[in-house]
Amino acid sequence: MSDEDLLACSKEELVSRLRKEESEKMSALIQRGRLIKEVNKQLQGHLLEIRELKVINQRLQEENVELRDLCCFLDDDRLKVKKLAREWQLFGHHAAKVMREDLGGYLKKLADLERMQDGLVKENLDLKELCLVLEEECVSRSDSSPGGSTELNLPCMVARDLGDGSSSTGSVGSPDQLHLVCSPDD
Repeated sequence: MSDEDLLACSKEELVSRLRKEESEKMSALIQRGRLIKEVNKQLQGHLLEIRELKVINQRLQEENVELRDLCCFLDDDRLKVKKLAREWQLFGHHAAKVMREDLGGYLKKLADLERMQDGLVKENLDLKELCLVLEEECVSRSDSSPGGSTELNLPCMVARDLGDGSSSTGSVGSPDQLHLVCSPDD
């Protein structure tokens, strides 16, 4: 309202208009107070939520640090295991190489021993044949002369067979080892 309009109004109109304006102003102030109260209430809620989020954030940061430390530890452990696996792999290759070399040496020794055993078996068979031939001569001499072997004066005796050397079974004096042979001692 302009000044001219206000001058044209009567005193009662001005008082009623003033009271109306004061009433509207009071209503606006009350409404403003309610809004401020509501805003303060929401602000307190937001502040409480911020505090709770700060606590959660702090906890999450601590967990993050723990997880980072754990990841570093696990990564170090992974590297150690990787290094150890590589060392074991190298050890395995070396051990396999040594075992191959040893096996080759053992196979060579085994072949040598088998050759030696074959030679000993042949030699034992030759000696056995010789003993049989000597035994036959001894028996034939004892049959031809009543007093035993007169030419060489070799009486016959029972001795154990030493076999071909391929086994160690039997005992001295067992029936499967007794044969008549000539002995130069008697």
